[in-house]
Amino acid sequence: MRTFQTLLVTGGAGFIGSNFIRFLFNKTNFAGRIVNFDKLTYAGNPHNLADIARKFGERYVFVQGDIAESEHVKDALTTYQADAVVHFAAESHVDRSIHGPDDFVRTNILGTFTLLQAAREVWADRKDVLFHHVSTDEVYGSLGDTGKFLETTSYDPRSPYSASKASSDHLVNVWFHTFGLPITMSNCSNNYGPYHFPEKLIPLMIGNLLTGKELPVYGDGLNVRDWLYVEDHASAIWAILTKGKVGETYNVGGENEWTNLALVKFLCTRLAEVQGKDPEDYLKLITYVKDRPGHDHRYAIDCSKLKTELGWTQSVSFEQGLEATLKWYLDNQRWVAQITSGAYRDWVAKNYQTR
Repeated sequence: MRTFQTLLVTGGAGFIGSNFIRFLFNKTNFAGRIVNFDKLTYAGNPHNLADIARKFGERYVFVQGDIAESEHVKDALTTYQADAVVHFAAESHVDRSIHGPDDFVRTNILGTFTLLQAAREVWADRKDVLFHHVSTDEVYGSLGDTGKFLETTSYDPRSPYSASKASSDHLVNVWFHTFGLPITMSNCSNNYGPYHFPEKLIPLMIGNLLTGKELPVYGDGLNVRDWLYVEDHASAIWAILTKGKVGETYNVGGENEWTNLALVKFLCTRLAEVQGKDPEDYLKLITYVKDRPGHDHRYAIDCSKLKTELGWTQSVSFEQGLEATLKWYLDNQRWVAQITSGAYRDWVAKNYQTR
């Protein structure tokens, strides 16, 4: 089993990254240091880990930096002598990629290239290090009504977002095969859970329900997604980091396939139960809108390799995870208001160095 002294976690102030850091400190035997390297774009929130910073002191370090800037990355790798990179940092919203693909190309492709080059330069020929790249099932394209994505499934991206992630995946594999950089990679299904930026489907629907706004559903709502609780994703990445075979890719799935419409209806019904209201008061807010261009029909992950080789498994059902997520958002409306406010972004600009 591999051990590490210092992890450089890119995008650690975001949704999945902050949950991964929280998981390592609170639920594993990791005894080293974590350097959270984040640019603090719209979805990065330093408050996500304020309690971790207080509790773990020098074992948690925040560094504001841009993964597409070579000097930023090399400075962090050398200053903190990181022996592993866990690469979450990415532009990740499909709709944003359709309206403005430039940032996706810069961050997801150029940023990953810059990280790989910096790691190769700083680590030289070391083999006691690891570069773990976190990717998505969207690189595989769209499934019909049957079948699942395997690690060997051919890539067929359908959006600027998935194309940029597919490009970054190929770069990571090339740096292993051509340059001998020790890497692992994971491709995950849709994540959900605490600290999810409010523009994403589940927190968006919860927020709209609480404010009586319409619940926009693309097309007929029958697109299928496999949902993975974010803490289960964190545990899978930790299993790959410590036990995964260098050069290998592992698919991470929740094995919870739901249509978008069924998911929205579940949230309507469950929130109504919690609040003692008639579900129809919420169900009538569902509004069908024009379908997203290139909208993939179905995603489904076969994660048997991860389960068989590394002994990983999910800890919660989708219903249990949704219950926990709904409760978190009900209890943390102040966080939602803060991260979506212009005043918060102004505060970040004043209190953190602008690169």
